Amino acid sequence: MFDNLTDRLEDAFKKLKGQGRITDVNIATTVKEIRRALVDADVNYKIAKDFTDRVKEKALGEKVIKAVSPGQLMVKIVQDELAELMGGESADFNIKGEPAVVLLSGLQGSGKTTFAAKLANYLKTKKSKQVLLVACDVYRPAAIDQLHVLGDQIGVEVFSDKESKDAVTIAKQGIAHAKSNGFNQVIIDTAGRLAIDETLMNEISSIKQAVRPQETLFVVDAMTGQDAVNTAKAFNERLDYEGVVLTKLDGDTRGGAALSIKYTVGKPIKFVSRGEKMDTLDIFYPERMAQRILGMGDVVSLVEKAQEQYDEEKARKLQKKISKNKFDFNDFLDQLGQIRKMGNIKDLLGMIPGMGKQIRDLDIDDAQFSKIEAIILSMTPEERENPELLNGSRRKRLAKGSGNTITEVNQFVKQFDQMRKMMKQMTKMGGMAKAMRGMPGLKR
Repeated sequence: MFDNLTDRLEDAFKKLKGQGRITDVNIATTVKEIRRALVDADVNYKIAKDFTDRVKEKALGEKVIKAVSPGQLMVKIVQDELAELMGGESADFNIKGEPAVVLLSGLQGSGKTTFAAKLANYLKTKKSKQVLLVACDVYRPAAIDQLHVLGDQIGVEVFSDKESKDAVTIAKQGIAHAKSNGFNQVIIDTAGRLAIDETLMNEISSIKQAVRPQETLFVVDAMTGQDAVNTAKAFNERLDYEGVVLTKLDGDTRGGAALSIKYTVGKPIKFVSRGEKMDTLDIFYPERMAQRILGMGDVVSLVEKAQEQYDEEKARKLQKKISKNKFDFNDFLDQLGQIRKMGNIKDLLGMIPGMGKQIRDLDIDDAQFSKIEAIILSMTPEERENPELLNGSRRKRLAKGSGNTITEVNQFVKQFDQMRKMMKQMTKMGGMAKAMRGMPGLKR
């Protein structure tokens, strides 16, 4: 999302490269470039000016110690100010209540219904909650059907009433159903409009007054930029919601909404969502986002995702096999599955410091990994355990059984063999990047 802004900020910092000290002149030039970069990222000019004024004030008040260059100091100041602009710290999410109720609001097309299912999946899998989804979009039957489909997909019950046109009554009935059936978490999906109107505002206000939710969230499409900020402000004036959800962060957006909403509305961003998969929902951490904007990666989030899939006993056994060069196709298939559970491969690599720019032009197609899985699943148990058995005739059989060409099978087996040899040298991140670049699906 922030690729262009990252590049522009890097160019601004370069103006301080080689400077022995911070002066009024070189800071003024750098700050001007930062302000232009923010405005180009769809940040309101007043916000961008206030931001750069604070940066300039802090920079001129700092004494550069010998171990820190003016450029490094400026990066640190901008990082801290970006984090503060976006909220400073991650915001609490209240899930206490019997049941705890979350009310979702937003315009049509903001990704509200998909987010409802993602949040239900998050609360079910990460917080061990018994979740009930309540469909209160009484104007679009397709929205109710969509919620049912998504609910089935994640194993969460959906309460709805297609015959009723009273969203307030449905919301109250949904909560009553939750209380009598042991649900301790309710998520209410409401109707959206193509634009803000009085009918929409009255209805969502009535629902909030009737159910008194622990959390009211405003869901907004990050790709709408400053329009998203203006809409967030209008909804907040009527609902006084607790937080914001930014969706579609994987789209071609300049990032202005993420940088501007907290400043404008005074309410924190609580979640960010990217993609259609149900596990692509993250808590919003301003400091981590600031690091990613500045091209520093996000190691903490990467480690957290890895730890979710980490099995200490399996890792110990795998380490022994690697040390004896016994890593086989069964092990590879297991590791591939764990990596895919962590999320989009390109997003994961982008969390590694310094990797963001390197992989920007790589075409990393997750579907290529399905081809690899098909090849391995076409092997006999003996072949999976003994990769050296794969002679020419066996490879032809694998190509036919997996729907791949013999060239693709040969390429994968060759790369797997190379990877086995490199496993012992994979202690450095550079080695990991080189190995990943050589795998199918990573193309320049």
